[in-house]
Amino acid sequence: MRRAAVRLTASALIAVACTCIAGAAVADQGCLKMVFGRYCLGGEVEALERDAPPTLIRQTQGESLALVFPDGANQLYVMAFSGRIYKVVRAYAVSTQLRFDDLYRLLREKYGPGEDRSRFPDYASTPAARLASVRRGEGRAIHHWQPSQAWHIELSWTRELGVSLAYVATQLNAERAAQIRGGL
Repeated sequence: MRRAAVRLTASALIAVACTCIAGAAVADQGCLKMVFGRYCLGGEVEALERDAPPTLIRQTQGESLALVFPDGANQLYVMAFSGRIYKVVRAYAVSTQLRFDDLYRLLREKYGPGEDRSRFPDYASTPAARLASVRRGEGRAIHHWQPSQAWHIELSWTRELGVSLAYVATQLNAERAAQIRGGL
């Protein structure tokens, strides 16, 4: 009789553990990728706003929301659409060729060569000319990786943000772009 009670107790504990694990899995279903150790790509922005440190900037436009957080000397941009995080961007305070090359090397080692989507004027055929075109706002260095159908990575160097690393939820980003194109 005592063994039956122990088995029942063990069975009850296993059932409780399975329920907790299933509950955690359901809670994490919206999280496509944990970005920079804190931001859940595809997750609910409301939860982030409750738990995150104060923002530097909070801007809304329709169903879109942009939050800017301090990240040491850098800044983190968290963009949401319809209450879900579709993009997380780290903009590096130091935007140099060395910074860009270091990030590019790390991403290549982890995800492979990716795709070069850079856009430079015809005259920018050397690294120095490309750098000058970025600084003037005439060129953009962009490298793209698609490690998952659900999300992708972009390393870019633009005049607006300098060197930045973005994680993007592919479907949510497409939905937001369709809304903008539709003028809604």
